[in-house]
Amino acid sequence: MSVRTGGRRGRRKTAEDAPKRKVDYRNLRNPFPRMRLFSDDRIAAIHEASLEVLERLGMKVLLPEARKLFKAGGAKVDDASEMVFIGREMVEAALATAPKRFEARAGIRARDLTFELGRLIFQPGAGCPHATDLERGRRPGTERDFRELVTLTQAFDVLHMVPPLVEPQDVAPNVRHYAMTQAQLTLSDKLPFVYARGTPQVTDAFEMIRDFRGVTDDAFAATSHCYTIINTNSPRVLDIPMARGLIDFARAGQMSIVTPFTLMGAMAPITVAGAMTLSHAEALAAITLTQLARAGAPVCYGTFTSNVDMKSGAPAFGTPEHFKASLVAGQLADLVGLPWRSASGSAANMGDAQAANETQFGTWGCLLGGATVVIHSAGWLEGGLTISYEKMITDLEVLQMVAEMCAETPAGEAEIGLGALEEVQPSGHFFGAAHTMERYQTEFYSPLVGDWSNFGTWTERGAVDATTRATGIWKRIVEERQGAPEVDRDRVEALAVFIAKRSAEGGAPPES
Repeated sequence: MSVRTGGRRGRRKTAEDAPKRKVDYRNLRNPFPRMRLFSDDRIAAIHEASLEVLERLGMKVLLPEARKLFKAGGAKVDDASEMVFIGREMVEAALATAPKRFEARAGIRARDLTFELGRLIFQPGAGCPHATDLERGRRPGTERDFRELVTLTQAFDVLHMVPPLVEPQDVAPNVRHYAMTQAQLTLSDKLPFVYARGTPQVTDAFEMIRDFRGVTDDAFAATSHCYTIINTNSPRVLDIPMARGLIDFARAGQMSIVTPFTLMGAMAPITVAGAMTLSHAEALAAITLTQLARAGAPVCYGTFTSNVDMKSGAPAFGTPEHFKASLVAGQLADLVGLPWRSASGSAANMGDAQAANETQFGTWGCLLGGATVVIHSAGWLEGGLTISYEKMITDLEVLQMVAEMCAETPAGEAEIGLGALEEVQPSGHFFGAAHTMERYQTEFYSPLVGDWSNFGTWTERGAVDATTRATGIWKRIVEERQGAPEVDRDRVEALAVFIAKRSAEGGAPPES
Protein backbone atom coordinates (compact mmCIF):
# COMPACT_ATOMS: atom_id res chain seq x y z
CA MET A 1 0.00 0.00 0.00
CA SER A 2 1.28 3.49 -0.83
CA VAL A 3 1.63 5.99 1.99
CA ARG A 4 1.19 9.72 1.29
CA THR A 5 2.97 12.32 3.43
CA GLY A 6 2.80 16.09 3.47
CA GLY A 7 5.41 18.68 2.57
CA ARG A 8 8.22 18.47 0.10
CA ARG A 9 9.18 14.92 1.00
CA GLY A 10 6.40 13.68 -1.25
CA ARG A 11 5.42 10.02 -1.15
CA ARG A 12 7.37 7.39 0.76
CA LYS A 13 8.43 4.52 -1.45
CA THR A 14 7.22 1.04 -0.56
CA ALA A 15 7.74 -2.47 -1.90
CA GLU A 16 4.86 -1.87 -4.29
CA ASP A 17 6.85 0.93 -5.92
CA ALA A 18 9.85 -1.27 -6.64
CA PRO A 19 10.54 -1.99 -10.30
CA LYS A 20 8.99 -5.26 -11.41
CA ARG A 21 11.02 -7.89 -13.15
CA LYS A 22 9.55 -8.50 -16.59
CA VAL A 23 9.17 -12.18 -17.35
CA ASP A 24 7.03 -14.10 -19.80
CA TYR A 25 6.50 -17.71 -18.83
CA ARG A 26 3.47 -18.10 -21.09
CA ASN A 27 5.24 -18.48 -24.45
CA LEU A 28 8.23 -20.73 -23.95
CA ARG A 29 10.51 -22.23 -26.55
CA ASN A 30 12.91 -24.97 -25.65
CA PRO A 31 16.39 -23.40 -25.53
CA PHE A 32 18.37 -26.56 -24.90
CA PRO A 33 20.40 -28.48 -27.48
CA ARG A 34 18.78 -31.78 -28.35
CA MET A 35 20.38 -34.99 -27.10
CA ARG A 36 20.30 -38.02 -29.39
CA LEU A 37 20.47 -41.50 -27.93
CA PHE A 38 20.46 -43.44 -31.19
CA SER A 39 21.85 -42.74 -34.63
CA ASP A 40 19.48 -41.81 -37.45
CA ASP A 41 19.68 -45.30 -38.95
CA ARG A 42 18.65 -46.87 -35.61
CA ILE A 43 15.72 -44.47 -35.28
CA ALA A 44 14.70 -45.39 -38.81
CA ALA A 45 14.99 -49.06 -37.85
CA ILE A 46 12.69 -48.56 -34.85
CA HIS A 47 10.17 -46.79 -37.08
CA GLU A 48 10.30 -49.61 -39.64
CA ALA A 49 9.92 -52.23 -36.91
CA SER A 50 6.90 -50.36 -35.54
CA LEU A 51 5.30 -50.35 -38.98
CA GLU A 52 5.92 -54.08 -39.22
CA VAL A 53 4.29 -54.58 -35.83
CA LEU A 54 1.15 -52.81 -37.04
CA GLU A 55 1.09 -54.53 -40.43
CA ARG A 56 2.03 -58.08 -39.44
CA LEU A 57 1.25 -58.46 -35.72
CA GLY A 58 -1.61 -55.96 -35.54
CA MET A 59 -3.46 -54.07 -32.80
CA LYS A 60 -6.39 -55.40 -30.84
CA VAL A 61 -9.13 -52.78 -31.19
CA LEU A 62 -12.14 -53.41 -28.96
CA LEU A 63 -14.52 -50.78 -30.34
CA PRO A 64 -16.47 -52.06 -33.38
CA GLU A 65 -16.85 -48.56 -34.85
CA ALA A 66 -13.10 -48.04 -34.71
CA ARG A 67 -12.55 -51.36 -36.52
CA LYS A 68 -14.99 -50.20 -39.21
CA LEU A 69 -13.02 -46.99 -39.69
CA PHE A 70 -9.77 -48.92 -39.96
CA LYS A 71 -11.35 -51.33 -42.45
CA ALA A 72 -12.75 -48.49 -44.54
CA GLY A 73 -9.28 -46.99 -44.60
CA GLY A 74 -7.74 -50.16 -45.99
CA ALA A 75 -6.73 -52.15 -42.92
CA LYS A 76 -7.21 -55.87 -42.69
CA VAL A 77 -9.68 -56.56 -39.89
CA ASP A 78 -10.61 -59.80 -38.12
CA ASP A 79 -13.74 -59.03 -36.12
CA ALA A 80 -13.73 -62.42 -34.42
CA SER A 81 -10.38 -61.74 -32.77
CA GLU A 82 -10.83 -57.94 -32.82
CA MET A 83 -7.43 -57.65 -34.49
CA VAL A 84 -6.63 -54.85 -36.92
CA PHE A 85 -3.65 -55.01 -39.28
CA ILE A 86 -2.66 -51.52 -40.42
CA GLY A 87 -0.61 -51.11 -43.55
CA ARG A 88 2.22 -48.60 -43.64
CA GLU A 89 0.54 -46.65 -46.40
CA MET A 90 -2.35 -45.93 -44.01
CA VAL A 91 0.06 -44.68 -41.38
CA GLU A 92 1.88 -42.51 -43.92
CA ALA A 93 -1.43 -41.03 -45.09
CA ALA A 94 -2.41 -40.24 -41.50
CA LEU A 95 0.92 -38.56 -40.79
CA ALA A 96 0.46 -36.49 -43.93
CA THR A 97 -2.88 -35.06 -42.75
CA ALA A 98 -2.11 -34.72 -39.02
CA PRO A 99 -1.21 -31.04 -38.51
CA LYS A 100 2.41 -30.29 -37.62
CA ARG A 101 1.32 -27.05 -35.98
CA PHE A 102 -2.02 -26.05 -34.50
CA GLU A 103 -3.54 -23.61 -32.03
CA ALA A 104 -5.61 -24.25 -28.93
CA ARG A 105 -7.91 -21.60 -27.51
CA ALA A 106 -7.98 -20.91 -23.78
CA GLY A 107 -10.32 -18.64 -21.83
CA ILE A 108 -8.39 -15.52 -22.84
CA ARG A 109 -6.22 -15.01 -25.89
CA ALA A 110 -3.11 -14.44 -23.77
CA ARG A 111 -3.43 -18.05 -22.59
CA ASP A 112 -3.80 -19.57 -26.07
CA LEU A 113 -1.23 -22.23 -26.90
CA THR A 114 0.59 -23.23 -30.06
CA PHE A 115 1.51 -26.87 -30.43
CA GLU A 116 4.53 -27.55 -32.61
CA LEU A 117 8.02 -28.93 -32.26
CA GLY A 118 10.22 -26.50 -30.36
CA ARG A 119 7.50 -25.14 -28.09
CA LEU A 120 7.62 -25.88 -24.35
CA ILE A 121 4.41 -26.37 -22.38
CA PHE A 122 4.25 -27.58 -18.77
CA GLN A 123 1.50 -29.35 -16.87
CA PRO A 124 1.49 -30.38 -13.21
CA GLY A 125 0.92 -33.95 -12.05
CA ALA A 126 -2.30 -35.56 -13.18
CA GLY A 127 -4.66 -38.49 -12.82
CA CYS A 128 -3.96 -39.13 -9.15
CA PRO A 129 -6.52 -40.94 -6.95
CA HIS A 130 -5.02 -39.41 -3.80
CA ALA A 131 -3.88 -35.98 -2.59
CA THR A 132 -1.56 -35.12 0.25
CA ASP A 133 -0.28 -32.11 2.16
CA LEU A 134 1.50 -31.61 5.48
CA GLU A 135 -1.61 -30.47 7.35
CA ARG A 136 -4.28 -32.91 6.15
CA GLY A 137 -2.15 -35.92 5.24
CA ARG A 138 -2.68 -38.45 2.47
CA ARG A 139 -6.32 -38.98 1.52
CA PRO A 140 -8.61 -40.02 -1.34
CA GLY A 141 -9.01 -37.10 -3.72
CA THR A 142 -12.05 -34.86 -3.24
CA GLU A 143 -13.79 -32.12 -5.18
CA ARG A 144 -12.27 -29.61 -2.76
CA ASP A 145 -8.81 -30.95 -3.56
CA PHE A 146 -9.46 -30.68 -7.28
CA ARG A 147 -10.67 -27.10 -6.96
CA GLU A 148 -7.70 -26.11 -4.80
CA LEU A 149 -5.23 -27.70 -7.21
CA VAL A 150 -6.87 -25.96 -10.17
CA THR A 151 -6.45 -22.69 -8.24
CA LEU A 152 -2.74 -23.45 -7.72
CA THR A 153 -2.34 -24.31 -11.41
CA GLN A 154 -3.98 -21.04 -12.40
CA ALA A 155 -1.68 -19.00 -10.13
CA PHE A 156 1.54 -19.89 -11.97
CA ASP A 157 2.17 -18.81 -15.57
CA VAL A 158 4.75 -21.58 -16.03
CA LEU A 159 1.88 -24.10 -15.91
CA HIS A 160 0.03 -23.74 -19.21
CA MET A 161 -2.74 -26.35 -19.18
CA VAL A 162 -5.10 -27.74 -16.55
CA PRO A 163 -4.82 -31.53 -16.33
CA PRO A 164 -6.99 -33.95 -14.31
CA LEU A 165 -4.90 -33.23 -11.22
CA VAL A 166 -6.75 -35.50 -8.81
CA GLU A 167 -9.83 -37.70 -9.07
CA PRO A 168 -12.72 -36.25 -6.97
CA GLN A 169 -13.85 -39.53 -5.46
CA ASP A 170 -16.53 -37.88 -3.33
CA VAL A 171 -18.45 -37.06 -6.52
CA ALA A 172 -20.38 -39.86 -8.24
CA PRO A 173 -18.91 -40.99 -11.58
CA ASN A 174 -22.05 -40.07 -13.53
CA VAL A 175 -21.78 -36.40 -12.49
CA ARG A 176 -18.05 -36.08 -11.77
CA HIS A 177 -17.33 -34.58 -15.19
CA TYR A 178 -19.69 -31.70 -14.37
CA ALA A 179 -17.79 -30.83 -11.19
CA MET A 180 -14.40 -31.08 -12.91
CA THR A 181 -15.39 -29.03 -15.94
CA GLN A 182 -17.12 -26.40 -13.81
CA ALA A 183 -14.03 -26.01 -11.63
CA GLN A 184 -11.73 -25.61 -14.63
CA LEU A 185 -13.95 -23.03 -16.33
CA THR A 186 -14.69 -20.89 -13.27
CA LEU A 187 -11.32 -21.09 -11.49
CA SER A 188 -8.97 -20.95 -14.48
CA ASP A 189 -8.66 -19.38 -17.91
CA LYS A 190 -6.15 -22.00 -19.10
CA LEU A 191 -6.79 -24.82 -21.57
CA PRO A 192 -9.10 -27.34 -19.86
CA PHE A 193 -9.00 -31.14 -19.85
CA VAL A 194 -11.86 -33.53 -20.60
CA TYR A 195 -11.77 -37.24 -19.78
CA ALA A 196 -12.59 -39.58 -22.67
CA ARG A 197 -15.06 -41.68 -20.73
CA GLY A 198 -17.74 -42.16 -23.31
CA THR A 199 -19.63 -40.02 -25.80
CA PRO A 200 -22.33 -38.77 -23.37
CA GLN A 201 -19.79 -37.33 -20.92
CA VAL A 202 -17.65 -35.89 -23.69
CA THR A 203 -20.67 -34.28 -25.35
CA ASP A 204 -21.70 -32.72 -22.03
CA ALA A 205 -18.22 -31.31 -21.51
CA PHE A 206 -18.00 -29.93 -25.04
CA GLU A 207 -21.36 -28.18 -24.61
CA MET A 208 -20.32 -26.66 -21.27
CA ILE A 209 -17.02 -25.37 -22.64
CA ARG A 210 -18.56 -24.06 -25.86
CA ASP A 211 -21.30 -22.11 -24.09
CA PHE A 212 -19.10 -20.83 -21.27
CA ARG A 213 -16.52 -19.60 -23.78
CA GLY A 214 -19.29 -18.02 -25.84
CA VAL A 215 -18.36 -19.60 -29.18
CA THR A 216 -20.51 -21.00 -31.95
CA ASP A 217 -20.60 -24.64 -32.97
CA ASP A 218 -18.52 -23.84 -36.05
CA ALA A 219 -15.94 -21.88 -34.07
CA PHE A 220 -15.68 -24.67 -31.51
CA ALA A 221 -15.06 -27.26 -34.22
CA ALA A 222 -12.56 -25.05 -36.04
CA THR A 223 -10.10 -24.74 -33.15
CA SER A 224 -9.34 -26.92 -30.17
CA HIS A 225 -10.83 -25.51 -26.96
CA CYS A 226 -9.94 -28.46 -24.75
CA TYR A 227 -7.96 -31.67 -24.88
CA THR A 228 -7.87 -35.26 -23.69
CA ILE A 229 -5.15 -37.80 -23.01
CA ILE A 230 -5.45 -41.20 -24.64
CA ASN A 231 -3.58 -44.17 -23.18
CA THR A 232 -3.26 -47.42 -25.05
CA ASN A 233 -3.38 -50.67 -23.07
CA SER A 234 0.06 -52.03 -23.76
CA PRO A 235 0.88 -54.33 -25.32
CA ARG A 236 -1.11 -53.60 -28.49
CA VAL A 237 -4.65 -53.02 -27.20
CA LEU A 238 -6.87 -50.02 -27.87
CA ASP A 239 -9.84 -50.32 -25.52
CA ILE A 240 -13.37 -49.04 -26.01
CA PRO A 241 -13.25 -45.72 -24.07
CA MET A 242 -9.91 -44.72 -25.56
CA ALA A 243 -10.90 -45.57 -29.14
CA ARG A 244 -14.22 -43.82 -28.59
CA GLY A 245 -12.39 -40.78 -27.26
CA LEU A 246 -10.06 -40.61 -30.26
CA ILE A 247 -13.05 -40.60 -32.59
CA ASP A 248 -15.18 -38.18 -30.56
CA PHE A 249 -12.41 -35.62 -30.12
CA ALA A 250 -11.24 -35.86 -33.73
CA ARG A 251 -14.73 -35.37 -35.13
CA ALA A 252 -15.26 -32.37 -32.86
CA GLY A 253 -11.93 -30.82 -33.86
CA GLN A 254 -10.53 -31.14 -30.33
CA MET A 255 -7.02 -32.24 -29.44
CA SER A 256 -6.03 -35.74 -28.40
CA ILE A 257 -2.66 -36.37 -26.77
CA VAL A 258 -1.83 -39.97 -27.61
CA THR A 259 0.24 -41.58 -24.86
CA PRO A 260 1.11 -45.27 -24.74
CA PHE A 261 2.15 -46.12 -21.18
CA THR A 262 4.91 -48.67 -21.66
CA LEU A 263 6.95 -49.94 -18.72
CA MET A 264 10.09 -51.82 -19.72
CA GLY A 265 10.10 -55.38 -18.47
CA ALA A 266 6.37 -55.36 -17.67
CA MET A 267 3.99 -54.41 -20.48
CA ALA A 268 6.85 -53.66 -22.90
CA PRO A 269 10.16 -55.29 -23.86
CA ILE A 270 12.86 -54.82 -21.26
CA THR A 271 15.17 -52.82 -23.54
CA VAL A 272 14.83 -49.12 -24.33
CA ALA A 273 14.78 -49.84 -28.07
CA GLY A 274 12.18 -52.59 -27.71
CA ALA A 275 9.90 -50.57 -25.44
CA MET A 276 10.08 -47.58 -27.77
CA THR A 277 9.29 -49.75 -30.78
CA LEU A 278 6.07 -50.87 -29.08
CA SER A 279 5.24 -47.35 -27.89
CA HIS A 280 5.81 -45.90 -31.34
CA ALA A 281 3.63 -48.56 -32.98
CA GLU A 282 0.76 -47.96 -30.58
CA ALA A 283 1.01 -44.18 -30.97
CA LEU A 284 0.95 -44.48 -34.76
CA ALA A 285 -2.14 -46.71 -34.61
CA ALA A 286 -4.01 -44.21 -32.44
CA ILE A 287 -2.92 -41.24 -34.56
CA THR A 288 -4.11 -43.08 -37.66
CA LEU A 289 -7.53 -43.56 -36.09
CA THR A 290 -7.88 -39.82 -35.44
CA GLN A 291 -7.18 -39.04 -39.07
CA LEU A 292 -9.58 -41.71 -40.30
CA ALA A 293 -12.27 -40.12 -38.13
CA ARG A 294 -11.44 -36.63 -39.40
CA ALA A 295 -8.48 -35.76 -41.59
CA GLY A 296 -6.60 -32.83 -40.12
CA ALA A 297 -7.78 -33.42 -36.55
CA PRO A 298 -5.30 -31.99 -34.01
CA VAL A 299 -3.28 -34.72 -32.33
CA CYS A 300 -0.07 -34.91 -30.33
CA TYR A 301 2.37 -37.79 -30.53
CA GLY A 302 3.25 -39.00 -27.06
CA THR A 303 4.97 -41.51 -24.89
CA PHE A 304 5.34 -42.32 -21.24
CA THR A 305 8.01 -44.99 -21.11
CA SER A 306 10.03 -45.96 -18.09
CA ASN A 307 11.11 -49.16 -16.38
CA VAL A 308 10.04 -51.25 -13.41
CA ASP A 309 11.86 -52.49 -10.38
CA MET A 310 12.60 -56.06 -11.47
CA LYS A 311 12.68 -57.16 -7.82
CA SER A 312 9.11 -56.10 -7.12
CA GLY A 313 7.51 -55.14 -10.44
CA ALA A 314 6.81 -51.63 -9.11
CA PRO A 315 7.00 -48.76 -11.65
CA ALA A 316 10.06 -46.51 -11.45
CA PHE A 317 10.40 -42.96 -12.74
CA GLY A 318 13.20 -40.47 -13.10
CA THR A 319 15.58 -43.31 -13.93
CA PRO A 320 18.32 -43.37 -16.56
CA GLU A 321 16.09 -45.62 -18.67
CA HIS A 322 13.19 -43.16 -18.35
CA PHE A 323 15.55 -40.36 -19.45
CA LYS A 324 16.81 -42.38 -22.42
CA ALA A 325 13.28 -43.27 -23.53
CA SER A 326 12.37 -39.58 -23.58
CA LEU A 327 15.36 -38.88 -25.82
CA VAL A 328 14.30 -41.62 -28.25
CA ALA A 329 10.71 -40.34 -28.23
CA GLY A 330 12.03 -36.94 -29.25
CA GLN A 331 13.93 -38.46 -32.15
CA LEU A 332 10.84 -40.38 -33.28
CA ALA A 333 8.66 -37.29 -32.96
CA ASP A 334 11.13 -35.44 -35.17
CA LEU A 335 10.85 -38.26 -37.69
CA VAL A 336 7.06 -37.99 -37.92
CA GLY A 337 7.09 -34.20 -37.47
CA LEU A 338 4.36 -33.95 -34.85
CA PRO A 339 4.30 -31.98 -31.59
CA TRP A 340 4.76 -34.45 -28.78
CA ARG A 341 4.18 -35.09 -25.12
CA SER A 342 6.52 -36.66 -22.61
CA ALA A 343 6.41 -36.91 -18.83
CA SER A 344 8.42 -36.46 -15.70
CA GLY A 345 7.34 -37.96 -12.37
CA SER A 346 8.53 -39.80 -9.29
CA ALA A 347 7.96 -43.13 -7.58
CA ALA A 348 8.89 -41.72 -4.16
CA ASN A 349 6.33 -42.03 -1.38
CA MET A 350 6.86 -38.53 0.00
CA GLY A 351 8.26 -35.22 -1.16
CA ASP A 352 11.82 -35.93 -0.09
CA ALA A 353 15.21 -35.85 -1.80
CA GLN A 354 14.35 -38.98 -3.79
CA ALA A 355 11.20 -37.32 -5.12
CA ALA A 356 13.07 -34.16 -6.09
CA ASN A 357 15.88 -36.06 -7.76
CA GLU A 358 13.57 -38.31 -9.78
CA THR A 359 11.33 -35.47 -10.92
CA GLN A 360 14.23 -33.27 -11.96
CA PHE A 361 16.01 -36.08 -13.78
CA GLY A 362 12.80 -37.05 -15.57
CA THR A 363 12.16 -33.42 -16.49
CA TRP A 364 15.62 -33.04 -17.97
CA GLY A 365 14.99 -36.08 -20.15
CA CYS A 366 11.92 -34.30 -21.52
CA LEU A 367 13.77 -31.02 -22.01
CA LEU A 368 16.78 -32.51 -23.76
CA GLY A 369 14.51 -34.74 -25.83
CA GLY A 370 12.67 -31.64 -27.07
CA ALA A 371 9.20 -32.42 -25.70
CA THR A 372 6.45 -29.97 -26.60
CA VAL A 373 4.32 -30.86 -23.58
CA VAL A 374 5.79 -32.03 -20.27
CA ILE A 375 3.19 -33.52 -17.96
CA HIS A 376 3.64 -34.64 -14.32
CA SER A 377 6.27 -31.93 -13.97
CA ALA A 378 5.10 -30.76 -10.53
CA GLY A 379 3.61 -32.54 -7.53
CA TRP A 380 3.50 -36.15 -8.76
CA LEU A 381 4.33 -38.88 -6.20
CA GLU A 382 4.04 -42.67 -5.86
CA GLY A 383 4.10 -43.19 -9.60
CA GLY A 384 0.92 -41.19 -9.98
CA LEU A 385 -1.06 -42.47 -7.01
CA THR A 386 -0.74 -39.16 -5.14
CA ILE A 387 -0.32 -35.47 -5.87
CA SER A 388 1.39 -33.41 -3.19
CA TYR A 389 0.58 -29.75 -2.60
CA GLU A 390 4.03 -29.04 -1.16
CA LYS A 391 5.86 -30.91 -3.90
CA MET A 392 3.87 -28.99 -6.48
CA ILE A 393 5.30 -25.76 -5.05
CA THR A 394 8.89 -27.00 -4.72
CA ASP A 395 8.82 -28.46 -8.25
CA LEU A 396 7.49 -25.15 -9.57
CA GLU A 397 10.72 -23.55 -8.40
CA VAL A 398 12.58 -25.74 -10.89
CA LEU A 399 10.10 -25.10 -13.71
CA GLN A 400 10.35 -21.35 -13.23
CA MET A 401 14.13 -21.56 -13.35
CA VAL A 402 13.86 -23.57 -16.56
CA ALA A 403 11.53 -20.89 -17.92
CA GLU A 404 14.16 -18.29 -17.06
CA MET A 405 16.58 -20.20 -19.28
CA CYS A 406 14.14 -19.76 -22.16
CA ALA A 407 14.38 -15.98 -21.97
CA GLU A 408 16.92 -14.05 -23.97
CA THR A 409 20.00 -12.99 -22.00
CA PRO A 410 21.20 -9.72 -23.55
CA ALA A 411 24.90 -8.93 -24.00
CA GLY A 412 24.79 -5.40 -25.37
CA GLU A 413 27.12 -2.60 -24.40
CA ALA A 414 25.00 -1.78 -21.35
CA GLU A 415 25.14 -5.36 -20.13
CA ILE A 416 28.87 -5.72 -20.72
CA GLY A 417 29.20 -2.88 -18.24
CA LEU A 418 32.53 -1.30 -19.11
CA GLY A 419 31.45 1.75 -17.11
CA ALA A 420 31.05 -0.38 -13.99
CA LEU A 421 34.49 -1.86 -14.52
CA GLU A 422 35.89 1.65 -14.77
CA GLU A 423 34.02 2.80 -11.65
CA VAL A 424 35.11 0.01 -9.32
CA GLN A 425 38.80 -0.01 -8.48
CA PRO A 426 40.89 -3.13 -7.80
CA SER A 427 39.86 -4.87 -4.55
CA GLY A 428 36.58 -2.91 -4.57
CA HIS A 429 33.05 -4.29 -4.85
CA PHE A 430 30.11 -3.73 -7.17
CA PHE A 431 27.29 -3.53 -4.60
CA GLY A 432 27.07 0.25 -4.81
CA ALA A 433 28.11 0.70 -8.44
CA ALA A 434 25.68 2.66 -10.60
CA HIS A 435 25.39 -0.32 -12.93
CA THR A 436 24.28 -2.48 -9.99
CA MET A 437 21.94 0.10 -8.49
CA GLU A 438 20.10 0.44 -11.79
CA ARG A 439 19.48 -3.28 -12.01
CA TYR A 440 19.59 -4.92 -8.60
CA GLN A 441 15.80 -5.16 -8.19
CA THR A 442 15.17 -6.78 -11.56
CA GLU A 443 18.31 -8.55 -12.77
CA PHE A 444 18.04 -11.88 -10.94
CA TYR A 445 15.37 -14.51 -10.60
CA SER A 446 13.71 -14.28 -7.19
CA PRO A 447 13.06 -17.71 -5.66
CA LEU A 448 9.55 -18.93 -5.02
CA VAL A 449 10.33 -21.20 -2.09
CA GLY A 450 14.11 -21.09 -1.78
CA ASP A 451 15.72 -19.33 1.21
CA TRP A 452 19.08 -17.73 0.49
CA SER A 453 19.69 -16.37 3.99
CA ASN A 454 22.74 -17.54 5.95
CA PHE A 455 22.51 -20.18 8.67
CA GLY A 456 22.31 -17.70 11.51
CA THR A 457 19.49 -15.69 9.97
CA TRP A 458 17.66 -18.84 8.91
CA THR A 459 17.90 -20.21 12.46
CA GLU A 460 16.64 -16.98 14.00
CA ARG A 461 13.62 -17.12 11.69
CA GLY A 462 12.69 -20.56 12.98
CA ALA A 463 14.86 -22.88 10.85
CA VAL A 464 11.93 -23.57 8.51
CA ASP A 465 12.66 -26.10 5.78
CA ALA A 466 11.59 -25.76 2.15
CA THR A 467 8.66 -28.19 2.41
CA THR A 468 7.20 -26.31 5.36
CA ARG A 469 7.68 -23.01 3.54
CA ALA A 470 5.81 -24.54 0.60
CA THR A 471 2.83 -25.18 2.87
CA GLY A 472 2.54 -21.49 3.63
CA ILE A 473 2.79 -20.62 -0.06
CA TRP A 474 0.04 -22.94 -1.29
CA LYS A 475 -2.26 -22.04 1.60
CA ARG A 476 -1.90 -18.34 0.88
CA ILE A 477 -2.61 -18.83 -2.83
CA VAL A 478 -5.71 -20.94 -2.15
CA GLU A 479 -7.05 -18.65 0.57
CA GLU A 480 -6.53 -15.48 -1.47
CA ARG A 481 -7.45 -17.12 -4.82
CA GLN A 482 -4.38 -15.54 -6.33
CA GLY A 483 -4.54 -15.28 -10.11
CA ALA A 484 -8.27 -16.02 -10.22
CA PRO A 485 -9.70 -15.17 -13.65
CA GLU A 486 -12.48 -12.74 -14.34
CA VAL A 487 -15.63 -14.67 -15.15
CA ASP A 488 -18.94 -13.66 -16.65
CA ARG A 489 -21.59 -14.02 -13.93
CA ASP A 490 -24.31 -14.85 -16.44
CA ARG A 491 -22.24 -17.65 -17.91
CA VAL A 492 -21.41 -18.98 -14.45
CA GLU A 493 -25.11 -19.06 -13.64
CA ALA A 494 -26.00 -20.68 -16.97
CA LEU A 495 -23.36 -23.33 -16.38
CA ALA A 496 -24.81 -24.10 -12.95
CA VAL A 497 -28.30 -24.38 -14.45
CA PHE A 498 -27.06 -26.79 -17.13
CA ILE A 499 -25.31 -28.95 -14.53
CA ALA A 500 -28.37 -29.01 -12.25
CA LYS A 501 -30.63 -30.00 -15.14
CA ARG A 502 -28.34 -32.74 -16.43
CA SER A 503 -27.68 -34.05 -12.93
CA ALA A 504 -31.43 -34.28 -12.26
CA GLU A 505 -31.74 -36.29 -15.48
CA GLY A 506 -29.20 -38.79 -14.15
CA GLY A 507 -26.01 -37.32 -15.56
CA ALA A 508 -23.91 -39.45 -17.88
CA PRO A 509 -22.41 -42.69 -16.57
CA PRO A 510 -18.93 -43.41 -17.93
CA GLU A 511 -18.79 -45.98 -20.73
CA SER A 512 -16.48 -48.95 -20.56
